[in-house]
Amino acid sequence: MTRSQVKTYKYRAGKNTFIIINIFQSATAAAANGNVIASNAANVQIWRKPRQR
Repeated sequence: MTRSQVKTYKYRAGKNTFIIINIFQSATAAAANGNVIASNAANVQIWRKPRQR
């Protein structure tokens, strides 16, 4: 992975809250001999905060 940038935005429409996640990333790969695969896969985990009482 050469570069990774994540931006998150929260929007509210009525009672609903929406989370928008923009992931910008690039990968490069090089080898002297053989084949190389540059993977741009992203692992995203979203946690929900426990509500305060």
